[in-house]
Amino acid sequence: MTRLWLAFAFLTRLPVPRTRGGAEDFAAAIRFYPLVGLVIGAIVAGVGWVGVRHDPWIGALVALVAWVAITGALHLDGLGDVADGVGAAHGDRTRLLAVMRDPHVGSFAVVAIALQLIAKLVLLHALVGDPRVALIPFAARIAPLAWARLVAPLGAGLGAQVATAVRTRDLIGWAALFAAACVAAPALLAAPFAILAYGAWCRRRLGGINGDAHGAGIELLETALLLAFVLV
Repeated sequence: MTRLWLAFAFLTRLPVPRTRGGAEDFAAAIRFYPLVGLVIGAIVAGVGWVGVRHDPWIGALVALVAWVAITGALHLDGLGDVADGVGAAHGDRTRLLAVMRDPHVGSFAVVAIALQLIAKLVLLHALVGDPRVALIPFAARIAPLAWARLVAPLGAGLGAQVATAVRTRDLIGWAALFAAACVAAPALLAAPFAILAYGAWCRRRLGGINGDAHGAGIELLETALLLAFVLV
């Protein structure tokens, strides 16, 4: 259970038992990310369902606030760092990585985070009250398991720690559950294409993947799946 609680403690602000684990446990916690995503999705969908009984925009707003609050804006921070790095790099990969490591927030990060929140709010307005929304954070948190196997890590941070923690049976097991989820929500079939496309972008533009890029990818994948749900 240690690794499960570490996954919840890292990805959410939900109250979980205080757990101590080593670097190996922290890395292996990635195996439970999709389960954490399902809990996040259930809460977001539930809050939105309550809010939509008053007004669709209120439902969308409270769902979005819950989404950000539960995750502690963790992945939004990663999105901002990647946006700052890409925006300021001007094709220089060394500068890109240096800017991503800078703790200060630049204008590219502000714009990217603002657009991300606006996009999620508008898309949630179209979907609020649909219980299948709960499957989106679940699917988005399968993605880091794939990226850990498909994209080389950048540096010695989270990307390197999880690179060897994902086992083939983890991918097979979550892929089977994802396939079952696609029966209920065919729009989720867009996820594998988005996962592969983002992984290819990380290899080409960043030269690999790190914790910030994982977080940015989760955010972008969630928005892509929201859009797929609206269009399908």
